[in-house]
Amino acid sequence: MPVLRSGFPHRPARSLATVAGALLAVLSLLLGLPGTAGAAAPGRAPEPTHPGQDWAGSQIAAHEGRGGGAAPAGAALAGSVEGVDVSSHNGNVAWSTLWNSGVRFAYVKATESTSYTNPYFAQQYNGSYNAGLIRGSYHFATPNTSSGAAQANYFVDHGGGWSRDGKTLPGALDMEYNPYGSTCYGLSAAGLVNWMKDWFATYKARTGRDAVIYTSTSWWKQCTGNSSAFGAVNPLWVPRYGSSVGELPAGWGFHTIWQYTSTGPTVGDHNHFNGAYDRLQALANG
Repeated sequence: MPVLRSGFPHRPARSLATVAGALLAVLSLLLGLPGTAGAAAPGRAPEPTHPGQDWAGSQIAAHEGRGGGAAPAGAALAGSVEGVDVSSHNGNVAWSTLWNSGVRFAYVKATESTSYTNPYFAQQYNGSYNAGLIRGSYHFATPNTSSGAAQANYFVDHGGGWSRDGKTLPGALDMEYNPYGSTCYGLSAAGLVNWMKDWFATYKARTGRDAVIYTSTSWWKQCTGNSSAFGAVNPLWVPRYGSSVGELPAGWGFHTIWQYTSTGPTVGDHNHFNGAYDRLQALANG
């Protein structure tokens, strides 16, 4: 006669295997959901795959050329201050060489999207400061990977902050051709303008400063419909490799910084600040 035991009735081994299989199936489904295991969020592109190759002007040179005309001279340079911009592709920068050649300010790439920080940032950002340069940092925008606010916060948290020490320029937002696909990041003109408004508003809320914008007139016209929404507030840093700065995007009556070459001495990218040194100091001081 069978003996009755308290507790749950005995389950065949195959039932346990069935339950285990079901649990594994559920786990697999969860891991496959958007936003898990490194997948891009719905409606977002994957994170950048070669951010070390993306710097201020990397796509300008690729899409608009490196110039080839006469170098800026005479009236084009009157009252200006020489500067450079650098990123990880420059490695450790010879700041004393640049200082001795007359360079007085620098912009250093800090971040891209919400996943990349420049591994040479400390040498470049602190090294330029120690050599006597006024320096700032910039963010390479990828508007299709995350929101403007998310990228502005990431930038501020990873080198994009500002202090009124007389040697720190406001942060800059690099808006140029998409290195990973669609020129305008798959966004409409209104979508890009709103993304930038989100970025700029977040940056100002975090630092108290209106950020600089780096962009070319050609890209701006194509991707924002030549928006005039930022000219009254955000200083313009414009790339054009030639003998003059050329046409500016809508909304700006003048440029603040001109990236005039990508093949200059020591680091490649060289710039002119549109004003005397005391005006550069004023920009730093806010």
